Amino acid sequence: MKNLKEWKTSSLIFLVLPVLGILSCCLNLQAQLTEDEKNTIEVVKKAQNSVVFITNIQLVRDFFSWTEEAVPRGSGSGFIWDDRGHIITNYHVIEDGDLFNITLPNQEERQAKLVGKEPNKDIAVLKIEGNLKGLFPIKIGTSSNLQVGQKVIAIGNPFGFDHTVTTGIVSALGRSMPGAGGVTIRDMIQTDAAINPGNSGGPLLNSAGELIGMNTMIVSPSRSSSGIGFAIPVDTIKKIVPQIIQYGRVIRPGLGLTLLSDRYAQRLGIQGVVIYEVPADSEAYRKGLRGLTRSRMGRLVIQDVIKEIDGKKIRSYDDLYNLLDDYKIGDRVTLTVERDGKTRKVELTLVRVD
Repeated sequence: MKNLKEWKTSSLIFLVLPVLGILSCCLNLQAQLTEDEKNTIEVVKKAQNSVVFITNIQLVRDFFSWTEEAVPRGSGSGFIWDDRGHIITNYHVIEDGDLFNITLPNQEERQAKLVGKEPNKDIAVLKIEGNLKGLFPIKIGTSSNLQVGQKVIAIGNPFGFDHTVTTGIVSALGRSMPGAGGVTIRDMIQTDAAINPGNSGGPLLNSAGELIGMNTMIVSPSRSSSGIGFAIPVDTIKKIVPQIIQYGRVIRPGLGLTLLSDRYAQRLGIQGVVIYEVPADSEAYRKGLRGLTRSRMGRLVIQDVIKEIDGKKIRSYDDLYNLLDDYKIGDRVTLTVERDGKTRKVELTLVRVD
């Protein structure tokens, strides 16, 4: 009987010891995680349910049969903005698309429609159709207090691999990069967190799991996936997205003038923005501003060129466009304009530009 009890005891110990060993390894593994690693894991757990995969589909008509065929044009990432089903992504992700498929974090596929876009800021808004239950809007932060060196986390779908996470730091602030709409996007966040093809439109997060930017592009001398990443700051997104949701487009302040394209001014060696046309019933016309006219020989003659707004230099339409971001419709501005080598000041009220 004693031998039987000893055998049972030793057998029990033999079975328990491996289990204890596994538990010990798990505890040791948890103990080995640094506070920074634990933070990254926590942020990813909370934010990954807000990140979606976007497929851009273009309808192509066959030349001979005239039938339409759905052709995938590209893909990218996006994030859930609110519980009404709005998805934010880059304009270049949805550019030239006719249909948009959204793959939710639970792998459910849904169709979405385009609400509106702002190519000059590379921002687009989609809206999921159908059932909106179970959506997890991302936690929105601010980019106004970012500091170079602070930790950032990027989540996206590079190369079709869903919910891929990369980490890094804010490498620089206030960068300017050419946007998809032909106008420079300013105040961009530069990061060393890997932003690969397919990451575009995904969120850039801080260590609190808050959205601080939208991953947009990578600059690589070797044209590979290694290089410097750039993100549109969330404060820009917060200014643009509500307007697109409400109006389907961005409502901007403008001068109420038609302006000449920069490429013509550059050919003539002009620094500033050439006024092309001034509506006859406008405040600008009443205050003496004039656009292009023709000489007796029939040649086009440049009259007024905008050189400054409120004392800030204007070298191109790019400068003017970005400067007006700091103003609202109804604000008064003072233009410095040049005609025939002479400058003068003209005060105007900014008007709505659709």
